[in-house]
Amino acid sequence: MNKENPVVWFEIYVDDMERAKKFYETVFETSLEEMQMPDASSDGMRMLSFPMTMDKTSGAPGALVKMEGMKAGGGGAVVYFGSSDCAIEEARVEDAGGKILQSKMNIGEYGFSAMVVDTEGNIIGIHSFE
Repeated sequence: MNKENPVVWFEIYVDDMERAKKFYETVFETSLEEMQMPDASSDGMRMLSFPMTMDKTSGAPGALVKMEGMKAGGGGAVVYFGSSDCAIEEARVEDAGGKILQSKMNIGEYGFSAMVVDTEGNIIGIHSFE
């Protein structure tokens, strides 16, 4: 049986790509890059990827996605972003247009986490061991 983490990709659906891009780049101090769509069947779809490698050596790759028929907002799964101290990113959330649902909390031997809402209504988590 393969014991490797099976997560290979995630998508966070957005309604306003520029607003969402600004939020994630501000909170996580990163740059998102435009992904080129391979064919005409993806008309109307726009994706901005988080920094990634496709070899699964540095986290699960993923992107913000604006797509016909896929609405933003808290749906079901929650993506957790890694951090050296989740209080750092949490401190940037409100200035970036988001909301804090749960401030940094101790989760015992598993470290700490914070839960926030992005500018599109998506709930995301931030995790750290400090």
